[in-house]
Amino acid sequence: MELGKEYLKVIQERFQNVKDLGDRTINQLSETDIHWRLNEASNSVGFTVKHVSGNMVSRWSDFLTTDGEKPSRNRDQEFEDTILTIQEMIIMWEKGWNTFLGTLNGLESQDLLKKVTIRGEKHTVLEAIERQLTHYACHVGQIVYIGKQLKDENWETLSIPKGKSEEYLHGKLKKHQS
Repeated sequence: MELGKEYLKVIQERFQNVKDLGDRTINQLSETDIHWRLNEASNSVGFTVKHVSGNMVSRWSDFLTTDGEKPSRNRDQEFEDTILTIQEMIIMWEKGWNTFLGTLNGLESQDLLKKVTIRGEKHTVLEAIERQLTHYACHVGQIVYIGKQLKDENWETLSIPKGKSEEYLHGKLKKHQS
């Protein structure tokens, strides 16, 4: 087993899992839900999607050759309520993820120790990937949390339902003993 190749396989799966949590939450939201904010200091799901997508497109376009903070990115605009529809938001979400996952899936083991620049600071590709895993997982967690609050008793769980842990564990153990 080659470590770099295995790492890239595992990290691609991890990022896909993060995206899936976001997808499954967004699919439960209404047009009104994507604009909801607890207060002025909070971000809506729409803001968060715009921010994550903007980050992905900026960081992962021409990833190995240009600074990850592109001059075309306007980060401050990502936190303005300009998304009109949930469909518009989903298109933005998919554009970011497609840019990011396309670049990630194209990396090879030998790329992991290459240097990339983000806001003038040098990072190995490995560091840049890990930095983004934390960033994207945090924001998707925010989207999930907002979704759970808004949907309340109508929330469709994304993991093991409350009170079903033991049943889930036994099912997994039985499956892996076969």
